Amino acid sequence: MSIDGEPGDADDTAAPLDAVALALAGHPIPVATFGDFRTAARDLIVRRVPPESVQWSGSEAPHGDLLSAATSGLVPPLPADLLAQPPAPPPRIPRSLMEMLQSAACYRAPDRWAFLYKIVWRWQQGQQEILSMADEDGARLQHMVKAVRHEEHDMHAYLRFRERPPEAGDPRFVAWFEPAHDVLPQVAQHFARRMGKTSWMIGTPEATVLWDGHTLHSTGPLMRSAADVEDSGEALWLTYYRSIFNPARLNADIMHGHIRTRFWKNLPEAAVVPHMVSQAAAGARRVGQLDTVGKRGGTTIPIAAEKAAPERQQPSSLDDCRRCDLWQNATQAVAGQGARHAKIMLVGEQPGDQEDLAGKPFVGPAGALLDKAMEEAGMDRRKVYVTNAVKHFKWEPRGKRRLHKTPAQKEVMACHYWLETELETIAPDIVVALGSTALKSILQSGSVTMKDYMGQPFQHDGRWVVVTYHPSYALRVPSAEARHEAVAAIVAALKLAQRLADGEQP
Repeated sequence: MSIDGEPGDADDTAAPLDAVALALAGHPIPVATFGDFRTAARDLIVRRVPPESVQWSGSEAPHGDLLSAATSGLVPPLPADLLAQPPAPPPRIPRSLMEMLQSAACYRAPDRWAFLYKIVWRWQQGQQEILSMADEDGARLQHMVKAVRHEEHDMHAYLRFRERPPEAGDPRFVAWFEPAHDVLPQVAQHFARRMGKTSWMIGTPEATVLWDGHTLHSTGPLMRSAADVEDSGEALWLTYYRSIFNPARLNADIMHGHIRTRFWKNLPEAAVVPHMVSQAAAGARRVGQLDTVGKRGGTTIPIAAEKAAPERQQPSSLDDCRRCDLWQNATQAVAGQGARHAKIMLVGEQPGDQEDLAGKPFVGPAGALLDKAMEEAGMDRRKVYVTNAVKHFKWEPRGKRRLHKTPAQKEVMACHYWLETELETIAPDIVVALGSTALKSILQSGSVTMKDYMGQPFQHDGRWVVVTYHPSYALRVPSAEARHEAVAAIVAALKLAQRLADGEQP
């Protein structure tokens, strides 16, 4: 396929793919890159093979694209004398359309190759209206191009390199990003030009690219998340970020409008922004500017710089959380504990009286019952991660005792930020929801009920979720028979989670 009618760039000299023979045999045409598509499309156009007679397959569709899946066994046979017909002229694609096709090829859609071939076919038939937004195919093509270019821009803007210790060797910098489209090769070229001979690596869920200072190397995925990268210099950056934050000038709506939600979780500053925003809403705006400044506009105020500077916030941590009011009556926040990259995460409701005092999850009576159930299920607590949906103890006084009080849904949602952080950091394959509050937090919905999910694991956000009773429920039920049934259900759920962790199917 030539550009502007001129033959021969690198793609034109690639090893030929016998796309026509595959089409005649009714087999999907395998396409991994735009170069593969370009070679195949040229041969099909020359042999006058219409789009409806071609099946395509790519890396995003192991069993064929949307068109082939829908038409498997229904693709009309090609005429027997197809190869005997005189070949059509090679397609002459203008450079502008070729660039659009190359960009659109990065758009993740199960039928992208079938759609792009339809575009080439229509252009060869003289239907130049495909470049117009008024044309249905033209509008879709331009939408795909715009989305891919937008994704490239976002990756340039929001990808964050983290520095590795010098003794760790190459690569010197490592980054993680989750692109919505296949833009890693183009973005890698951009950073190769920007960063000179400094070695770096960019990991994504689908692929990895490494720059050794001279050559780009591509391979499959090598990382699971940004949590696989540790950066000792990140603390310095967060200190600087907090130091330049002025709560008096905060506009949270504009801030969130400039950066889409899916980028926040992989930005280092995302760890401190919620705390700074909540502190600003709680009154920190008052310290961003002295009262006398507002009263005497237009004049110079003789005041020492250190007195005019706003108060600086303390480092963001769970202990500093003020996202809801539960911290006021709790002894301390109780973070999760366990293996850093555990395959299984157990999520309870909230700390109890003993957990609140000890600062550790599941160390009271419910924790003892859970330990016994885990032992019976053959689960090693040292290899799992245990946490709660709500990190502060909510209670009400009864004489000299502090009695558990169920968290409100607004408190569960306020604390979901910390559970989400743990899920991102630990990256478990299986999450066990111990009780209704844990399930509501995991699904971020106050309307879900346990009875709809008990006994049957389900997929959520790329991981298995198993639902069972909270151990404290088994301690509260009045009869021994009901208590035995509750404990048996907990043990069964833990056994199921262990089997899923071992790779078995539910």
